Amino acid sequence: MKPICFIIIIFACFTSSCYKQLNEDMRSGIPDNYLNTPEGFNAGVNSAYSYLRAWYGNQMGAQLTVYGTDTYMCGSGELALDAYNFNLTPGRGFISSPWNDLNLAVNACNAVITRAPLVPIAEGTRNARVGEVRFLRAMYYFLLVQTWGPVNLSLTETTEVTTVAHRTPIDSVYKAIIADLQFAIANLGATTTEYGRITKPAAENLLAKVYLTRAGTTARQPGDYQQAATLAKNVISNYKYQLLNNFSDVFAQGSGEKNPEVIFAVQYSKNVLTNGVGNQTHLFFIMSYTSLPGMARDLANGRPYSYFRPTRFTTDTLFDKAHDSRYEKSFVTVYYCNNPGAYTINGKRVTLQLGDTAAYFPGREYTTAERNAVNYTVIAPSQYNQTNFPTLTKFLDPQRPDINNEAGSRDFIVSRLAETYLVAAEALMMSGQAAEAVPYVNAVRKRAAKPGATAEETAANQSAMEITASDLNIDFILDERERELLGEHHRWFDLVRTGKLLERVRLHNPTGAPNIKPFHVLRPIPQDQIDKTAGGISAFPQNDGY
Repeated sequence: MKPICFIIIIFACFTSSCYKQLNEDMRSGIPDNYLNTPEGFNAGVNSAYSYLRAWYGNQMGAQLTVYGTDTYMCGSGELALDAYNFNLTPGRGFISSPWNDLNLAVNACNAVITRAPLVPIAEGTRNARVGEVRFLRAMYYFLLVQTWGPVNLSLTETTEVTTVAHRTPIDSVYKAIIADLQFAIANLGATTTEYGRITKPAAENLLAKVYLTRAGTTARQPGDYQQAATLAKNVISNYKYQLLNNFSDVFAQGSGEKNPEVIFAVQYSKNVLTNGVGNQTHLFFIMSYTSLPGMARDLANGRPYSYFRPTRFTTDTLFDKAHDSRYEKSFVTVYYCNNPGAYTINGKRVTLQLGDTAAYFPGREYTTAERNAVNYTVIAPSQYNQTNFPTLTKFLDPQRPDINNEAGSRDFIVSRLAETYLVAAEALMMSGQAAEAVPYVNAVRKRAAKPGATAEETAANQSAMEITASDLNIDFILDERERELLGEHHRWFDLVRTGKLLERVRLHNPTGAPNIKPFHVLRPIPQDQIDKTAGGISAFPQNDGY
């Protein structure tokens, strides 16, 4: 199945509010009661999926989660979100657009859920489809509450224009999220015949993350960490998911995208009629390699927007490069010439042939003698800047139709089993069961160990990657999550959840360090939301500090 966005425009007119406002002579159209039919109901369910693309694979979701953290900073992207400066204001589009998209998504879900009892279909089918949509509503609210804190909680369809809204306390928002996911778990199957539809283990997996996150808020409940651990362990042990043997294979494009480690992914396609703007994540992590001698833009290396630049903590400290394969499998370290010719490199004239080494990122400083001994550009850590930095490879999309095309076709992995292992480990550790947490961390780390030239060398690397309970603390968990999940839209949430955002930005992000303040653990409420709410700021208050 490809839950795609062709229905998203149609859905805007399912509600009577849209129908009443459009004073058009509609010779053909979709009536309000279309959603009450089996065909319309199925279209509404698919439309509820399509809003996922507004966050996963889109610039907005990436900006709000990747940089402004300890591991990524601004290259040529939106500086305010990285620097936490005076431009991080309620009127900016990178704040209002995702807010609007997520709230539209919630109402799309509400319409399907509200109309479901009217649809003449088998009860089991109805409950399963409503389970999918309640999962999606829970996901949209989870993104909203993590990003903005108290938000307007609406669980019924909005059919008329309204200016009434209020900020619901986060404990009530979390209760609604949990109730939706519990319904999904009770009504969804363990597998699906249509790849891309939500399943029971996907709902259990998300609920584990919700409990883990709520435990770090003022809405925490005594059993949250234990609930998270139980759910995560169940997903690991009782379904057919498995860690792939090779970390790189998780991100293999094409048939490799549908692998046993993926629990839930947002679907994209090579069909230009249904792919919309596509998965654009491939654009954001690429350095400006086209400025290097011997290099021109090509499909393999991607179209370089250079938005997200890894911090020196990420490139220099985070990985154990002697034993852990994930650094070399996550970053481009060599560029090979695709633009032959004569160039001046290191002060000497060099002729580069097709396929020659054009640039090398050694991960350490080079002496003058070492530079003079080679006929290619060497970029050492001290030379990393806004345009020159190691490129993250996870999202590269060489299957685009041409070098300028932005609409990527690869799926966006939202949840995968390696993260579930780390959720289980964090929840167990935080509930005082560090010894039980260790095997879950070690399973992920041993998979990441460098393969050796011999079986004995491989075993030695795996042994070096193993930890004990004495090594385990929240900083280690955060480091391990980023070694595994770098760039996958988790980091800002991880740092807020664990209370480490300020500390780690101040330690590792030189752009954000001077300006970040305690109130930055929430984003500003969009000014449009406040202005259009009856009662204005007294009815819909702004977050502190903005």
